[in-house]
Amino acid sequence: MRVLLVEDDDRVAEALVPALTRRGFQVDRQATGRGTLDRLTGVDVVLLDLGLPDMDGVTLCRAIRAASDVAIIVVSARGEIDDRILGLHAGADDYLVKPYDVGELVARVHAVRRRRGADPVGVGAVSTEVFETGDVRVDLGRHEVTVAGEPVALSRKEFQVLALVMAAGGAVCTRERILAEVWGRTWSGANRTLDVHVATLRTKLGRPALLETVRGVGYRLGQVS
Repeated sequence: MRVLLVEDDDRVAEALVPALTRRGFQVDRQATGRGTLDRLTGVDVVLLDLGLPDMDGVTLCRAIRAASDVAIIVVSARGEIDDRILGLHAGADDYLVKPYDVGELVARVHAVRRRRGADPVGVGAVSTEVFETGDVRVDLGRHEVTVAGEPVALSRKEFQVLALVMAAGGAVCTRERILAEVWGRTWSGANRTLDVHVATLRTKLGRPALLETVRGVGYRLGQVS
């Protein structure tokens, strides 16, 4: 997923860009409002700070929305309810107040994409895609998993976790993304719940190497002989 970060604060950008990159995003940074409209081609989500040095962020938000249907998430220190309402009325899909947790930002990015129908394996999505690796086959349309041609019974959430990792094709699926897509939220025991589902998947599939743990980040597709 390609993200355009419109942020004038170098310290914020220097921390956020690598954090998002580690989570599988391709991130471009724009330090000023002017020139932003020229960089929207191919962008999936704009992360827009309102406190820009050369123009008002709300005005830029309106201009982006008039020029493109790209998803916009305002990330701003302006936290008053009137500011949030103004940003949403200007065309933003979501509004996050600084300081924020990167995990929450990632979850909101995926939630916005899912609401727009751009996430092929989102919770409510209908797809005819089929993913295969080794002798493991996941049919999204039929909601069916087979290993060596034999069906494997999975719960709905187990199926969704497996589908997300398979669809990523070897890229890392972060814990934040999986929790946002499959459970729609996070809570104090969320990581433990996810780990249990992955352990159960490994046992049911009989292919423990299929779901590879990326310590501290999430899971990715492993090699299956």
